[in-house]
Amino acid sequence: MSDISIKNLSFAYEEGGKLILNDITTEINSGEFVCILGQSGCGKSTLLRLLAGLEMPTGGKITIDGEEIKGTSLKRGVVFQDYGLYPWMSAGENIMLALKQCFPSEDKNKLKEKALDMIDAVGLESEVYDKFPKELSGGMQQRCAIAQSLSTNPPILLMDEPFGALDAVTRARLQDLIKDLWDKEEEKKTVFFVTHDVDEAILLGNRILVLGQSPSHIIFDYKAKKDWELSRDNQFDDVEALKLRNELIKQINLDVKSKIK
Repeated sequence: MSDISIKNLSFAYEEGGKLILNDITTEINSGEFVCILGQSGCGKSTLLRLLAGLEMPTGGKITIDGEEIKGTSLKRGVVFQDYGLYPWMSAGENIMLALKQCFPSEDKNKLKEKALDMIDAVGLESEVYDKFPKELSGGMQQRCAIAQSLSTNPPILLMDEPFGALDAVTRARLQDLIKDLWDKEEEKKTVFFVTHDVDEAILLGNRILVLGQSPSHIIFDYKAKKDWELSRDNQFDDVEALKLRNELIKQINLDVKSKIK
């Protein structure tokens, strides 16, 4: 189980400085795919860093199954927009680095097998194991970053606009990859996926949190019905999806209007 509780969460980068996040409170159930939606600069990535334990709250707290986050953990995998691969290591070595940290006593040959299995799972050829990041396209590097994060099988996956710098076709393929991997899991991971793209949030998430402008708080919280199935084929025809899209855009625009002076 990975139930997450966020209570009265506030954050500023400097003591006494301007708040980036202000009084955020919500409960996330284990296995939810949560898309965090909002405009640039609203604090989406900051919230993800707090969930990762890379930053500490100015006020309030985040707990996972009742235990307060005090730092980073291998139980929380992170995928960044800039891939996060060490350029002096091959793709395989990057994945192995995560595996060795998580399974220090495991045989190295078995860990390599796991790394190769993950490379295959994200749709790459085994030859990629020995290639350096500079030898790979942006889409291939992001697949390797996803393979690295998933290789340790963390119950929580944090993704910070992972497809924002990719072309439309590669982006669509990786969206489908993540959705398919999550759908196939018997015990689903809890996923937090930061995006500013309304259509991406609707396609991927079964829960959507919309953050207002800084100092941010949750201005809209959507939970999909359990029997609602959305795919790339019907996302622009489905009545529920169209209503949701309009509501999300409306909420964001109302928040923008309220801040214009």
